[in-house]
Amino acid sequence: MDPSDDLAATLSLLERLVGFDTVSSKSNLPLIDSVEAYLEDIGVAFTRVPNADGDKAALFLTIGPAIDGGVLLSGHTDCVPVEGQEWTVDPFTLRRDGSRVFGRGTCDMKGFDAICLAMLPTFQKAALKKPIHLLLSYDEEIGCLGSLDAIRRFGVDLPRPAIAIVGEPTELAVIDAHKSIATYETIVHGKEAHSSKPQLGASAVEAACDLVTELYRFAEILRQEGDPSGLFDPACSTVHVGQIRGGTARNIMAKRCSFDWEFRGLPGVDQKRALAHLEAYADRIVLPKLTRHAPNARIETHADIEVPGLASEPGSAAETLVKKLMRSNSTGTVSFATEAGQFQGAGIATIVCGPGSIDQAHQPDEFIEVAQIEAGIGFMRRLAEELS
Repeated sequence: MDPSDDLAATLSLLERLVGFDTVSSKSNLPLIDSVEAYLEDIGVAFTRVPNADGDKAALFLTIGPAIDGGVLLSGHTDCVPVEGQEWTVDPFTLRRDGSRVFGRGTCDMKGFDAICLAMLPTFQKAALKKPIHLLLSYDEEIGCLGSLDAIRRFGVDLPRPAIAIVGEPTELAVIDAHKSIATYETIVHGKEAHSSKPQLGASAVEAACDLVTELYRFAEILRQEGDPSGLFDPACSTVHVGQIRGGTARNIMAKRCSFDWEFRGLPGVDQKRALAHLEAYADRIVLPKLTRHAPNARIETHADIEVPGLASEPGSAAETLVKKLMRSNSTGTVSFATEAGQFQGAGIATIVCGPGSIDQAHQPDEFIEVAQIEAGIGFMRRLAEELS
């Protein structure tokens, strides 16, 4: 196929994908239905992998020999919300303006999905000796949840890939490591009382402020520890508190206060390290003060998201292949989390490499450069040649 035809096919599919509002709070099934219709038209068999509730699904397919091994291309179909953002274009209508293509998900990461789908006919025509697999997942933006059911089926009723390429936007740089992320809600339960007699109650706001302050003291410890690898920006594990909610009125001791926070750990750092630190501090310092006048007061923390990091594996099959395809001698790291650590945890050599810039992800007027799409198409052509 002429390169311009590949680009036209990719942009057509990208227009279709962007047209579906697949914000993570909504079902992605209309998009999945549309992709399945496309696959049926070009004669590609597929397996739908639904979630437990049946309102979302991942999609898995194989081109080439139906055997274990080969390369998995992994992309997600969900996107982040547009509410509160100042868009100058319709977020769910693809618009090309010169060298850029605008729309929610164009960069993160329906652009990669569209490239993979558009190149399936090329993969079909290639005499593949090793298979190319494609996984389109859901709920990546809220915890990398949609790939897990498919991973559990690898080597059972789905082929088990040898290599995974996660197509998150890296401007097609070869990324071999990223941080983990764990997000939490901590809830402090105190006791209401009139603020003129604080000894009759227990302020959940006061206790929560103490805990938040301790998290930022811990963040400073992490900053001082730094990054022994010297590869990450910022060069340390990080803690961040994003929201605090609590209290009823200025003159009432707060009965309840909660805050949402996150920990992003360097590869090799215990993903539960920040949680363990906070819980130890709460038990040792905060809870005794809280229960002094309120025996039933308590502090609880609930994990929301726990996504493993991707650890560098120099010389792995994934690194060797992708560096060759990208004609690159170097690898890099990113601080955002992806599904890559889940594949690596399942024993699959994994690299993150995809078109577009993370600086455009989650932004109003999100876009991807057409040159990045073209480079991604070239990557897929070389992949087909390499596996033939």
